[in-house]
Amino acid sequence: MDETLNLWLTIIGAGLVTYAIRLSFILAMERLTMPDWFRSALRFAPPAVLAAIVVPALFAGFSPSAPANPRLLAGACAILVAWRTRNVLLTVLAGMLVFLLLQRGLGWL
Repeated sequence: MDETLNLWLTIIGAGLVTYAIRLSFILAMERLTMPDWFRSALRFAPPAVLAAIVVPALFAGFSPSAPANPRLLAGACAILVAWRTRNVLLTVLAGMLVFLLLQRGLGWL
């Protein structure tokens, strides 16, 4: 089998499996009743997942001897923008702009 075709079949298959798994939970939610404490706990799942993805990336390359980490500084700026505006798009744009300015303007990596 051609390598490219094999790659595309793998990608499509992985997508279908992921879709089926997520769909099964959506369909099961219609039939199952969950306790209120569980429903309220589910509200914290998206912020927890986002924090688990973002926090390690912010501290990548962090060294106590050189605390001026552009990722960490851009993340702090994004946190401030999110806190003040509660606007996701503005938060992402501000964090990326600060990171770009620190990385390109000051030559940090």
